[in-house]
Amino acid sequence: MTGTTGNTGTTGTTDTNASARIPTPTPTSTTAPVIVVGAGPTGLLLAGDLAAAGVPVTLVEKRPHRISNLSRAFVLHARALEQLDARGLADGLEAVGRPLDRLQLFGRLGVDLTDLPSRFRHVLVLPQYEVEAVLERRAVEAGVDFRYETEVTGLAQDGDGVTVEIRGPGGRAESLRGVYAVGADGMRSKVREAIGVPFPGRSVIRSVVLADVRLAEPPGTLLTVNAVRDAFAFLAPFGDGYYRVIGWRRGHEVSDREPLGLDEVREITRLALGRDYGMHEARWMSRFHSDERQAPAYRVGRVFLAGDAAHVHTPAGGQGMNTGLQDAANLGWKLAQVVSGHAPEALLDTYQAERHPVGRSVLRSSGGIIRLAMAHRPWTLALRTALVTVLDGVAPVRRRAAGRITGIGYRYAAPRGAHPLVGTRVPDVALAGGGRLYEALRGGRFVLIAPRSHDVGPDRAGRLTAARWASDRRTAVLVRPDGHVAWAADSADAAAIESALAAHVG
Repeated sequence: MTGTTGNTGTTGTTDTNASARIPTPTPTSTTAPVIVVGAGPTGLLLAGDLAAAGVPVTLVEKRPHRISNLSRAFVLHARALEQLDARGLADGLEAVGRPLDRLQLFGRLGVDLTDLPSRFRHVLVLPQYEVEAVLERRAVEAGVDFRYETEVTGLAQDGDGVTVEIRGPGGRAESLRGVYAVGADGMRSKVREAIGVPFPGRSVIRSVVLADVRLAEPPGTLLTVNAVRDAFAFLAPFGDGYYRVIGWRRGHEVSDREPLGLDEVREITRLALGRDYGMHEARWMSRFHSDERQAPAYRVGRVFLAGDAAHVHTPAGGQGMNTGLQDAANLGWKLAQVVSGHAPEALLDTYQAERHPVGRSVLRSSGGIIRLAMAHRPWTLALRTALVTVLDGVAPVRRRAAGRITGIGYRYAAPRGAHPLVGTRVPDVALAGGGRLYEALRGGRFVLIAPRSHDVGPDRAGRLTAARWASDRRTAVLVRPDGHVAWAADSADAAAIESALAAHVG
């Protein structure tokens, strides 16, 4: 769940040459094929994926080398957990988080996640800093070159690469040179500004309060949320004795810099939930306002945007960190393929084509939830009641809504004439020999699942895993490193499979 402290978006036309913003070049220069800016969950996952694939990467982060114990995001959904499982990280996070398989919304709507078509039939409540710590360890072990306390001061690109000007500790200036650069540096992205990409949108809700508190009388359900005419509140456990409170009260929209006291958090909670559960001992409190914004272009030349640098939305549904992680999972393997010479550069265009529609859909779903929570006029309250009734009573509608929020319901567009499975997300299917798909995906490899064994050849051994179905199936499926189908055929001989591998694996 990601809250954003918004500012107005930039406007203007997209500019592929930002050299006018570059200060005088400095004599020091470092070269890496990919430069990633921003060491939040998105940047850490992306940098770790690239380094694990053998692509040298430099990660630039403005903050000091320190994982904060304060966090706005605190929910991992099923699709993000699947991506982490494909990197061998999900089980460790499951051990420290709190799984919730049922959510209670607006007093009467129960959302049961136990029938999700995923290994992870729940949401996992844990703070963002726990996710960042795991991803940082992985990136360090993979050999990522970290540059903490370093900010971007300019960026330019040409036909051969990208030059990123940075200022490090003590004000030391340096030039970084890469083949590609990725801005994962949040809502106020310096990278997005440097390439001239606007960030249109608006603030949706102001003066939302956040607090991590202890409760003298914990609620009976693990996750509590409700909305009345003039307030809403959300309560969820971290598992360490503290609870996250998110609340809003109509008619009290003050500046984000206005001091926040525990009495105000208690008052909003009582108004929305009927009681404050003996709230005390706040370790952190903050105000924020939530924006809905999306960059029209996720790629400009050799520069890409991911995570909050590409899209921000309301915290409803807890989709912020999750969407960013999936951006990184989509882009990382494509950059690795192209940089390593195993795929044409045109593959990188599919990042915009696949992820931009998902970002737009998340804006709509999270915005719809927050507007339902803020409803107070008779007709909007009636609409909320009607929608809750439909969701509660119509199973296909409920499954579709759950698929969108958890991320498992998205599929990518396929070329005309492609097999119906192309672009779909593949669940964690069982493989012959007792393994499963998301174990086979570890290492950033493609996975070929076929009825019979297929010799992948020595040239592809490090980039492709060949497996057989555990069940009796005739379909051959080539699964991309991000768990989506690249190619499929209902009946394919060795020659057809080899042709598909040449086209997709290289």
